[in-house]
Parts: sequence; structure tokens; C-alpha cells
Amino acid sequence: MPISEEASGKKRLVVKKLFARQQHEGFGAVVRRSIGRFELRYFDPFLVLDEFSATAPAGFPDHPHRGFETVTYMLEGEILHEDCEGHKGTIREGGLQWMTAGKGIVHSEMPSSNVNGTTQNKGLQLWINLSSKHKLVMPSYQEIESKDIAESEKDGVRVRIIAGEWNGVKSKICTRTPTMYLDFTLSPGSKISQHIPLHWNAFVYVLQGHGRFGDAKPQHSTAAAHNLLILGSGGDRLEAWNGSDSGLPLRFVLVGGEPIGEPVVQFGPFVMNTQEEIDQTIDDFENFTNGFEKARHWKSQAASDLGLF
Repeated sequence: MPISEEASGKKRLVVKKLFARQQHEGFGAVVRRSIGRFELRYFDPFLVLDEFSATAPAGFPDHPHRGFETVTYMLEGEILHEDCEGHKGTIREGGLQWMTAGKGIVHSEMPSSNVNGTTQNKGLQLWINLSSKHKLVMPSYQEIESKDIAESEKDGVRVRIIAGEWNGVKSKICTRTPTMYLDFTLSPGSKISQHIPLHWNAFVYVLQGHGRFGDAKPQHSTAAAHNLLILGSGGDRLEAWNGSDSGLPLRFVLVGGEPIGEPVVQFGPFVMNTQEEIDQTIDDFENFTNGFEKARHWKSQAASDLGLF
């Protein structure tokens, strides 16, 4: 039975499909990058989407950010996080960290060496751009354990609401850039018709199983794990269904955001509006000023343990 969430208008179709191949990133970690690669540099307001996997000691040791937000959602295992401001903690399986880098942060994201007998640590990390008025805000965190993430279930559809709302259930996350982030699991034979604000950009990333999205034409609409589906404009709903004969569930995230519509100049982990602002950011980072002061004498415990830097 279809589940509808305020969706009654024109449906959105899949206009582009990208398979996220494995590549190395950080210190021996592996990522599948679907946004932020040469075929799709930027999908306003989204800068990067990585499906990552890291087994200790591999990971993402000390590195800076400025001008955007990172959203880390753990699918398996756990990641240990610490930063130059003294914030530290663990993002455990099913948990979420929504970090506003703002004017600047240097941090480390490293997997736990052994979690409940497993050494695999997997998750999604999404980079969301900030508008010019928010790029230099003070860094901040919103962190939610798995048990506290809003969930809803109906007629074979289970949804974890990372940001936004579904079936009357709202996420606790506050977004500077208006964003929806829903983690769907559809049992065999189930279907959704999900509202997406008309003028927002939106995409699907498939985590598990095989499903059909948008319409019945198989060329672009069918997708399996590790595929990114860009949804076209001009509609306000996504239809998706699990018609697999395998009897397996279909799991995917649906992410949408309001386009910022400003110039984007990116230099690695720094995202600003002009080249002059990027030059200033590099100068600030190298001289430990204007947001990077506490990074001067800081090194993460993970980096120390590995003998890095």
C-alpha cells in the first residue's frame, strides 16, 4: 500500500544516475563519493556525499573545515571524534553528528579499534553548504544517539527522520540551510509517495536492495546499492517502491535542500563565495587566526597514537 506524506502533485523523475566507485581518502580509509566528483561537483546546496568505510588504524585524522556543515550518520560500527576546541565524543551505530564548521574547526574522525567484535566502521557523510551570512558563525554541534532519532513505521515502510518530517513525526535537528534527510526501509511490495518542496534540489542514495524510483521506465529509475539518483525539478513528490522478487528490503536515503544560489569557490575543506575569501581562509589557517587560534598547539589523541604530524 502506498504511503503518502503531503504528496499530491507532479512526481519527480530520475534525471541522472551515478554509481559511486571506491576510492581512497584520508589515512587509508575507503569512500564511495557520489557528490563532489568530476561528474557532479556541486548540487546546490550539497557539496559532498561519501559512503565511507574505515578499519582502524585507517580513518580521517586532523584536518580543517570552514564555510559549511558536515553530517555524519553511522551505519555500522563507530567513529571517535575530537576537535581543537576540546569537543570530543563517539558517533555510534545509527547515531548522528551534525557539525557546523562555520568560521573554522580542526578535527579528527577515527574509527574505534573494535566494536562488539567487528572492525568495520561504515557511514555516510554529507557536506551542506552555508549561505554567506552563515559561513563565519561559531562552530557548533548537534549530536543524537540512535535511540533518540525520530522514527515512524507504517504499512511496511520504516523511516528514520534525520532532518525534516515524515508522517507527522519531526526530527530534533535544526538546519541553517533548509534540509530534509530521510532514511527509508521498504519491505517487499511496499511503496512511498513522498513530498519534496517544489523548488528544492533532491537526490536518492541507495544503501541496500534494489528499487524503482520516479516512474516505471527502467533506464534510470531502477537502482541498487551505491547508486546516486538525481531527481529532476518541476515536481513535488517522489514515488519509490520495492518490487524485488528477492524478498529483501530496500533501504535508501532521500535528501533535499533549498538551493542557496550563491557563488561557490572551494579549496579542499574550505568553501567560500570568492577566491579572495579562500585566500584569506588559507592565511587564517596557516597563521592560526580568525577561528583557528586553538589549532596552533593541538593534535588529536588519534594522531598522537599513530605518530602522525
